[in-house]
Amino acid sequence: MTPLREMACAKLNLTLEVRGRRADGYHELQSLVAFAELGDIVELEPGPNLELAIEGPFAGALGRSGNLILDATEAAKSAIPRLQLGRFRLIKTLPVAAGLGGGSADAAAALRLLTRANPHALTNAGRAAIAARLGSDVSVCLESRAAMMTGRGEKLHPAPAFPPCGVVLANPGVALTAAEVYAALQALPYSGDGDSVPEVPDLALSFERLIDYAHPRANDLEAPAMRLAPAIKEVLAALARLEGARLIRMSGSGPTCFALFAERAEANRAAAAVASAHPDWWVAASALA
Repeated sequence: MTPLREMACAKLNLTLEVRGRRADGYHELQSLVAFAELGDIVELEPGPNLELAIEGPFAGALGRSGNLILDATEAAKSAIPRLQLGRFRLIKTLPVAAGLGGGSADAAAALRLLTRANPHALTNAGRAAIAARLGSDVSVCLESRAAMMTGRGEKLHPAPAFPPCGVVLANPGVALTAAEVYAALQALPYSGDGDSVPEVPDLALSFERLIDYAHPRANDLEAPAMRLAPAIKEVLAALARLEGARLIRMSGSGPTCFALFAERAEANRAAAAVASAHPDWWVAASALA
């Protein structure tokens, strides 16, 4: 039987504004999120028992303990006891603890696969409810579409389709957890009610409109992440020197950084240059999905 397959696309925070630390310990966010056309691969061979095999260039950084694919499957099994499970295979091609939402994207891909394997048992609404309980990024990764995230990341406001453009991603090989970076941020308490609806930009498939919106809005986690991992500053500087780079930013809690280009071909050339100059970094070129 041919396994079912899903791509767990890398998540990019084009903007990430932290409004403050909430009473529940989470942080109130507003973030414009896009997805790259690259990521981990998750497969499922339906069967009676739950198994997980992990391979790929970053498999060694993961273990079965605490893996979000297993967490997602166990949560779905608790909600639907007769759910058909099976053997998952994760091909881990994204760096771990990299600010790309890799674990959340893997969990979201697992939920999509379980829905395909159990079309009459696990509904879209059911898997969305499970995703919201698993983690702040799992909900947006479930759809893998451009969105404005608010709350702690669980409130999604669909964004219009992004214009075609290229992106270069670079990671210096340093792992950073979101918990570490948020702790270093030392955000002030959030005083709002969290119910306001954000303005979602009308990009009209215009790359210039995308840049105009994102450029004045920063990633508020960049400064604390750089204090924890000074190599991020070197990555940002390398991307800023690339010809044609229009938006240079760290994604999520880092340390992966990215640069946007008007054309995919520009991104391909730029990625080759960065990889040649920094062979110890993880570097990839893609487009926004």
